[in-house]
Amino acid sequence: MARIASVAGIIFANMHDSTISDLTKLRTMGSVPFGGRYRLIDFPLSNMVNSGITSVGVITKSNYQSLLDHLGSGGEWDLSRKTGGLRLLPPYGNIAEGLTSGGLYRGRLEALANIIRFIEHTPVEYVVMSDCNVIVNIDFKRVLEYHEQKNADITVVYGNGDFAEGELRTKTILNISQDERVQDVSIRPENGGNANVSMNIFVMNREFLLGLIKESMSRNLYSFEIDIMQHRCKELGIYGFKYEGYHAHIDSLIAYHRSNMELMDLSKRLEVFNADSPIYTKVRDEAPAKYGLEACVTDSLIADGCVIEGSAENCVLFRGVKIGKGAVVKNSIIMQDSVINEKCELNYVIADKDVKVGSYRTMLGTENYPIYVSKNSSV
Repeated sequence: MARIASVAGIIFANMHDSTISDLTKLRTMGSVPFGGRYRLIDFPLSNMVNSGITSVGVITKSNYQSLLDHLGSGGEWDLSRKTGGLRLLPPYGNIAEGLTSGGLYRGRLEALANIIRFIEHTPVEYVVMSDCNVIVNIDFKRVLEYHEQKNADITVVYGNGDFAEGELRTKTILNISQDERVQDVSIRPENGGNANVSMNIFVMNREFLLGLIKESMSRNLYSFEIDIMQHRCKELGIYGFKYEGYHAHIDSLIAYHRSNMELMDLSKRLEVFNADSPIYTKVRDEAPAKYGLEACVTDSLIADGCVIEGSAENCVLFRGVKIGKGAVVKNSIIMQDSVINEKCELNYVIADKDVKVGSYRTMLGTENYPIYVSKNSSV
């Protein structure tokens, strides 16, 4: 088994921003709020910490101020350390090597080339890489054991599922042989059906990864999925580790809404928020939620600091949300410190932080077309 102390983690905070552009106009993918009190980066970061990985680098690109505020020194994840710990890796770039202007990478390989010094100076045997667009609670020790057993060059974690036409347009599809080797890769196909979908989690030997990065720099290659996974799958030993548990891809506003609503299912919620491998986040001391005499709340996640005087059904309410008297909120996600005033009716609404909805307003979306209200807006 891989010595877990000899493993480093790399998290891509900005990858896939364009798939939920409404939510990432002013923030990174990693700092998108989720589940009432979490950010998307909490999931890969907590998975790494729970797996014993104590050296983690977070690659940023743009709009990362809220991410820096959320992560701080990494103390909430026990990563405030003298050796290893949490490293924030901004897009300063490796200009001397002729990379893109300003260090703003075009793809995963260029992002890794920007932080090649970090990888070189981290004395570990293996590297685990993860994006922030998948909600999952996974033990990386099992993936590392699999990687060693297969003597793989690259191990990619994937999940299997059935998808409608168009749902795979943002995903990487793997064709897995009987010996679990990746023998073909499709990038963002148009069709639907049953598919093995990459969860954007990869394990590699550090020296092998450094070789890939340097070769890609010399050839001006920037896409890990296309230039490595797809074009070299016959040449390299790329194996797929199938994850059987619950996972959700955040690759559209509909998927974001759906995955939040799925937390109302107790079995799914317990898979994600497992007491044996908890998801950590920045702690914010708040008073408990308050419920008025006429409040009615069913099948909802209510964070600390909320004041509910109306009704909430099948909702996710973040910290400090206020719902006025006579207001009816259903199937909605209301983010931090937003205020829904009296006699409002909201259904299938995603309200970002600090939204103010005036009295007697009605906003009705649908499951396939939730209404999004941007941060600091007044309706």
